Amino acid sequence: MSDKAPTARALARETVRARILAAARVRLTEEGPAQLSLRAVARDVGLVSSAVYRYFPSRDDLLTALLVADYDELGAAVESAEAPVDRADHLGRWTAACRAIRTWATSHPGDFALLYGSPVPGYVAPQDTIEPASRTTHVLIRIVTDAWSGLDGAAPRIGHGPAVGDPVRTAAAIADAVAYTRQRGFHADPPPEAVLRLLMAWTTVFGVLSFELFGHAVGSVSDPDAYFDEVIVRLAHDLGLVHR
Repeated sequence: MSDKAPTARALARETVRARILAAARVRLTEEGPAQLSLRAVARDVGLVSSAVYRYFPSRDDLLTALLVADYDELGAAVESAEAPVDRADHLGRWTAACRAIRTWATSHPGDFALLYGSPVPGYVAPQDTIEPASRTTHVLIRIVTDAWSGLDGAAPRIGHGPAVGDPVRTAAAIADAVAYTRQRGFHADPPPEAVLRLLMAWTTVFGVLSFELFGHAVGSVSDPDAYFDEVIVRLAHDLGLVHR
């Protein structure tokens, strides 16, 4: 690894690249991901189109860079909010993480639309977006699996009563999620019912935010802050997260 400091040319290039990304994020909020145009972004930063193509050869390259930057920014915000909370306070950790997700989402609605809104026609995210996209999810998984691991080998205290439905069908439906939880080292033997509840909670958090940010909760939710807090506390109860 080289210890050489970045050259003036490299620093200048990174500065221009950052300006392009910042302008593109503004466009995301104003027009939505599907309308993102390299030419329009070039005008916003005072460059000709050909100059922007030296930094991002195509619209897809720009979208990928935005995805990575947004996923990393959201993940960092969630990690920073959850890290200071007492490790034994699983409910506090869950609440801090979920509130951080909402704070970031409501502050960056265009970026949230890129990450969790409708797919951009013709664009397929490459593999290098997977790890940044996993950062936020991993915080939530770790909180819940930490709570499971603190039960002295007993089954997780999840839900308001016995599991419903067919256990065999449940296990088959979420086999990928169970395998992921095990392979990533979160839990050696994750119970399918608990993983199902976690998957439901994860999708509910982002579903509630999607309804809020895309206007679907208008006329139903009078206080979005209070509603979100009520939802995440009930999800925590369903997952068996108990305050210390």
